[in-house]
Amino acid sequence: MTRISVSDAAKRFGNTQTKPIALVVDDEITNREFLRIFLEDDGYSVFEAENGLEAIKAFQANPPDIIVMDVIMPVMDGYEAVAEIQKQSEAQFIPILFLTALTDENALAKCIEVGGYDFLSKPVSPIVLKAKIRSMERIRKLHLEMMRLYGQMKMDQEMAETVFNGAVVADNIKLDCIQTILRPAEQFSGDVLLTAHAPSSDMHILLGDFTGHGLAAALGALPASEVFRAMTAKGFTPHQIIAGINKKLYNLLPTGMFFAVQFISIGKNLEYVKVINCGMPDVLLLDGTTGQIKQRISSNSLPLGIAPDIEYQDLFIRSNITLGDRILLVSDGVTEARNSENTYFGRERFETAIQNTQAGESALESVAKALASFCGDAPQDDDISLAEIPCIPDVLPNWIDKESPADTAEPVATPPVEHTPSDLNEPSSDPLEFSITLPGSRISNSDPIPLLINHIQEMEGLQKHRRLLFTLLTELYINALDHGLLKLDSSMKNTHEGFSEYFTEREKRLGMLNDGFIKIRIETRNTSQGGTMQIRVEDSGEGFDMSRLNPSEELNIEKLSGRGIPLLNSLCESVRYEAPGNKVEVIYAWSRD
Repeated sequence: MTRISVSDAAKRFGNTQTKPIALVVDDEITNREFLRIFLEDDGYSVFEAENGLEAIKAFQANPPDIIVMDVIMPVMDGYEAVAEIQKQSEAQFIPILFLTALTDENALAKCIEVGGYDFLSKPVSPIVLKAKIRSMERIRKLHLEMMRLYGQMKMDQEMAETVFNGAVVADNIKLDCIQTILRPAEQFSGDVLLTAHAPSSDMHILLGDFTGHGLAAALGALPASEVFRAMTAKGFTPHQIIAGINKKLYNLLPTGMFFAVQFISIGKNLEYVKVINCGMPDVLLLDGTTGQIKQRISSNSLPLGIAPDIEYQDLFIRSNITLGDRILLVSDGVTEARNSENTYFGRERFETAIQNTQAGESALESVAKALASFCGDAPQDDDISLAEIPCIPDVLPNWIDKESPADTAEPVATPPVEHTPSDLNEPSSDPLEFSITLPGSRISNSDPIPLLINHIQEMEGLQKHRRLLFTLLTELYINALDHGLLKLDSSMKNTHEGFSEYFTEREKRLGMLNDGFIKIRIETRNTSQGGTMQIRVEDSGEGFDMSRLNPSEELNIEKLSGRGIPLLNSLCESVRYEAPGNKVEVIYAWSRD
């Protein structure tokens, strides 16, 4: 069976140099002759057929722009012929005008039911016939324009999908470890899942839901993903990343459009997770052994893009996790899914599905089965998104299987690049230097490490060393802040209970800090083997008893405190403190390999 494609027909119709084609179908030669002369005078090329079967063959050989069809004919009547023509024409619009001597209302109604667009009773009035044909031409032109616009829209959507997948989806990581269900209501989803590793080796995951769905909602994912990835790569903290996305969207999104978000940051040692929920359903922490819900983290902030200045730092919730626990993120498209009886799936069914998870399946799989059974063939109203993140080493880039609950990054130490003294002192024709000074009154609202990392990467292109440099700079800065300006005693962290007290006291003193300073100076030099970086950190504190230094002490990551100096020694070519202990200079070296 020959089928006439829309694109082939549209190409011909779009050619203004080609006469439109009319197919006249009637078993009476006098009627065909009258219609042929009439249509040729009106600018058509005319083909004729004596019955419905010939009409189908003529249609297949040369698809017309309009068909004038009799009803009662031998071999095959007009009803059957039109039904078959409409089946073969697929989505193509073929105006079909029935000419009939029938007056029965049911017979005339059948003309429309089988696929005709109008009918005209015999004997035919030339004036009315001309008006009917003009009406059909207008409808055909409107349909062709609609198909042209539809084709352009499909091309635009395909291009947009390519850009969307490249800019938003392609850079996601660890999706082989994270189970997801991402089911858009249309071609584009207003839900977005973003994953990335921070330089600290923490895992950042964002599940967001823009107002509405489709392409308009998906467009917001581009700036949101750009901010998320750029700020994560530069080492910004979770609350700074959320603030950055909020600021960007507030300036871009139209009134009435916003971005609800679940953001989690899994600590590199798998001992805690930081969570913020901005206008989304509860984030669920599932017990790794029983699979049951052991904590719900409800929304405690407005969605992003509504208010310009929100302090997110205190809105993050820090929860302890155990190896094997799982975190379930979900958009409201799940709980608000409806069945054919217009009943919502709801929170109760959602959590019951989690509790009824069978052996050998995940909570996400159990929810998916329950959702499919509940909704059946009912249309999907909203985007449906779920993500189940296991708290296992595979989701992290460099997992430390030790008890190290500190907030600063401490990767497993690697031997420093070996350089001779002449290499380290080798002069460079183009040394680069920059420095930053932070007054105490502004330190509580500042984080210089991402800024420094960004400058270093732009100057020297040390992307491969980003994590180690982040660790090194963070350790130097935190030591200067905690022990130099805040005068905290690291021995408080000798026990897990002491950690909580330490950070509580740290926040208290940080909020009261109004004087002092921390100055960081960085200079990079090229060498024959690669390069060196000299980092000097000075604080306004009183220093410490330098006689207690033990340069030969090895790094022990099982210790809960006192690991700073051994860590610096393990990462750097040299570490030198200056009296009275409030100045430190380190040299980090890299090779060209």
